[in-house]
Amino acid sequence: MKLVEVKASGSYCVKIGHGLLDTLGTELAALAKGNVLVVTDTNVAPHYLERTENTLKNAGFSVISEIIPEGEPSKNLVNYEKLLRRMAAAHLTRTDTVVALGGGVTGDLAGFAAASYLRGIRLVQVPTTLLAMVDSSVGGKTAVDLPEGKNLVGAFHQPALVLCDLDTLDTLPQAVFREGCAEVIKTAILFDRPLFEDLKRDGLNFNRESVIARCVEHKRDIVAEDEFETGSRKLLNLGHTLGHAVEKCSGYAVAHGAAVAIGTAAMARAFCREDGEEIHAVLQKFGLPLTTEFTPEELAEAALADKKRQGDTVTLVVPTAVGKCELCRLPVSELQSVFEAGMQPWN
Repeated sequence: MKLVEVKASGSYCVKIGHGLLDTLGTELAALAKGNVLVVTDTNVAPHYLERTENTLKNAGFSVISEIIPEGEPSKNLVNYEKLLRRMAAAHLTRTDTVVALGGGVTGDLAGFAAASYLRGIRLVQVPTTLLAMVDSSVGGKTAVDLPEGKNLVGAFHQPALVLCDLDTLDTLPQAVFREGCAEVIKTAILFDRPLFEDLKRDGLNFNRESVIARCVEHKRDIVAEDEFETGSRKLLNLGHTLGHAVEKCSGYAVAHGAAVAIGTAAMARAFCREDGEEIHAVLQKFGLPLTTEFTPEELAEAALADKKRQGDTVTLVVPTAVGKCELCRLPVSELQSVFEAGMQPWN
């Protein structure tokens, strides 16, 4: 088992290993007592909800559960209100806990409900997807989407504990696992040339415990330095401006990880003269998409609602080489030309 301690507005541990789901009750009992609301989705519930409820009940907790439909369209204000009202009907108090059991959608939605109910109650993240383990469960970002754009309503709310049970990855569809690899590759491009070389060599057969821990350690360092994303934490948005635009244009039919892969490939093509083709090759090795059917004009229009926009400018993450990325602030009017450059074929 790997353990990573995150120090932010509240310190907490990220535990990564096998068989951790059944320890959730004892882990939480060391932090709190009272009632627990478990939030999960229709994909995860048949596999892990009963086990989660049992470990919590065996540790003395009173447990209620809420199952949301799977997928990004569920991350909306309607389901957010539904969760809040379920919490109020159950008379949860500030000593109680929300457990987010699932992928990024579940973690974002349940986390935002925990952040705002009674101005904040305890949150525990139990990610069951690779993407959530290496990225969204760590660092305290929570949000829901609006029709105008992704993650436009949310809050920073750090969890009290993150449990990454590697066994839950065994029930992931292969396509969903590959999508999580986009965030792993993104982390390597940002911070870790040796990790990038490992991924290039091993492909999908990488050591899951080791690689997930390395990604979490990189995120830990960034969160400790810039918890509220006023500076260096913006680097974690590599590929996300175009990626979120792809998601929006597709009506969220394109999954987040796939969209990030498309966005990362485009930024590498537009800016990374040194390692751009190598980045494309690694993304391709993992079976990730590199192109989109949407035009640069459509994507630039969708990106106008990007939360990284400030007035008439937007901050892009520019990869100059593997392990070297910079923040580049440019006029919104130039986005289309950047996207056009990023979507050109390699000569």
